[in-house]
Amino acid sequence: MSDYMSEAMKALNEKMAGADFDGTAKFDVTGEGSFMLDSTGAHAGDGDSDVTLKADADTFRAIFEGDLNPTNAFMSGKLAIDGDMGMAMKLASVLG
Repeated sequence: MSDYMSEAMKALNEKMAGADFDGTAKFDVTGEGSFMLDSTGAHAGDGDSDVTLKADADTFRAIFEGDLNPTNAFMSGKLAIDGDMGMAMKLASVLG
């Protein structure tokens, strides 16, 4: 696993601490691989999910650091979403 993926999962776990997210999400990082988020937190994986978010590492980094709003990333085409849009919006409200 790349350093970026480890850092991304750590950042996401910090951001999600105490959040009410009861679904599953897959983060597909272009050129890096995938990791999952569920009620136990972010962890390595590439399984089925309610929603899949796909972007490059810089976009995810900006979202996790609070420099880029997830909705703006989606609207500008930097973030692709496949699956349950309601779950994506719930996740965006926690991340944004």
